[in-house]
Amino acid sequence: MLEMRPDCERCGSDLPAESPGAFICSFECTFCATCAGELDDICPNCGGELMDRPTRARHLHEKYPPSDLRKFKA
Repeated sequence: MLEMRPDCERCGSDLPAESPGAFICSFECTFCATCAGELDDICPNCGGELMDRPTRARHLHEKYPPSDLRKFKA
C-alpha cells in the first residue's frame, strides 16, 4: 500500500491523499505537479521517473490512513 506522503519534498506544499496533483517515483518520493514539471518528471533523489500518484478516497482514511510524516526540509 502506498504511504501517501502529505507534502512536496521540494517546496513543502500540501498534497492531501484524496486530491490529485501529486507525483511519485518507485521509492514514493513525492512532489507537487509544479515541482515535478520543473524536474522534468525525474526524481532528484533516485533518478527514477515521477508518475501521477493515485488518490485515496476519504472514506478509506480511517482504515488505511495516509502518512502524516512531512518530508520537506526548508
